[in-house]
Amino acid sequence: MTIFLTGSTGFLGGKLLNNLLETTDHTLYVLVRDIKKAERLIAGLSGDVENRVRLLHGDITKPLCGLDDTDIQALSGNVDIFYHLAALVKFDEELRDELFAINYSGTEHALELAKLLQAKQFLYISTAYTVGKRAHGVEELYPIDANVHNPYEESKVKSEHLALSYADHMDVSILRPSIIVGDSETGEADSEFTLYGFMRALDVFKRRIARSADKSETIYHVLGSKQSTSNLVPVNYVADVLAVAAKKAQPNTIYNITNPSPATNYDILTLIKNALDFHQLEIIEHAEPGTLTAKEEKLNGMISVFNAYVSRSFNFDDDNTQQLIEGTNVKHLNMPEATLKMIIEAYFEVSEQK
Repeated sequence: MTIFLTGSTGFLGGKLLNNLLETTDHTLYVLVRDIKKAERLIAGLSGDVENRVRLLHGDITKPLCGLDDTDIQALSGNVDIFYHLAALVKFDEELRDELFAINYSGTEHALELAKLLQAKQFLYISTAYTVGKRAHGVEELYPIDANVHNPYEESKVKSEHLALSYADHMDVSILRPSIIVGDSETGEADSEFTLYGFMRALDVFKRRIARSADKSETIYHVLGSKQSTSNLVPVNYVADVLAVAAKKAQPNTIYNITNPSPATNYDILTLIKNALDFHQLEIIEHAEPGTLTAKEEKLNGMISVFNAYVSRSFNFDDDNTQQLIEGTNVKHLNMPEATLKMIIEAYFEVSEQK
């Protein structure tokens, strides 16, 4: 088969690309903005890269993803599966226009390209956090005017509706990972977002404190819910599920790629504190106005975009995903504390080396 991919130079996309090279004999057409960056990526992949990977210069923010007529003519009628992974994962309100240009308009351009190429199947990689402000995530389409936390979630909700509106032209399936973290076997990660953005902020704050006159016993409070959970999934598990989807995903079906037994925020922060050797951090549920110190206000300001995710729990159904991986080599996710500990420590070990 012939597979077309966007977003393959990203954290998840690189894992998926390597997975498809190792487990299939398909030809892979990879859309990239930066050819040199992509060449460095594929140079480190295993398998018959030279004969099976074709790099195409383009940009999802442009109509038909910026492909030239020659590439379009060559691919027309020859694409079996179109993976659309490319997205911007940031939560800031001031980035609304950029988020919609990449996540919504980019999805529209990808869909139009897939339609023109007569692709048989379109796999849209969304996020489990289209659940918005609901507490329970289902494997169904949420209302287009769903109550959400930020423009990232909004852009993905609307993109899901957009993707399924093309169901008359090709088989469309939606796959929703939750919070993607490092490889569960190696800890390897290449991400600046979500949990890694949170950890980096705590690391930066610790370094600032180390240069100040604060006494080592000073406690710094982080706003959040101790017993609420954060739904973390290893990147290799997500890539495995996405690879299986190429063979088994059903049209008009949504798959939550989530953790059935997520860790509590208290346990996660404890692991981060230990990895950072920064035991002065504590989670508190609520702080009355004026009770946080100036430095605590600064700290919580640095991680404010994550507050919606550390202040409450989200539970997700993943029955469709369990059916998808049934009978394959992919096992339903089981991520013990030791694995999460290794992933967190691996991130800080790499950070110290930079």
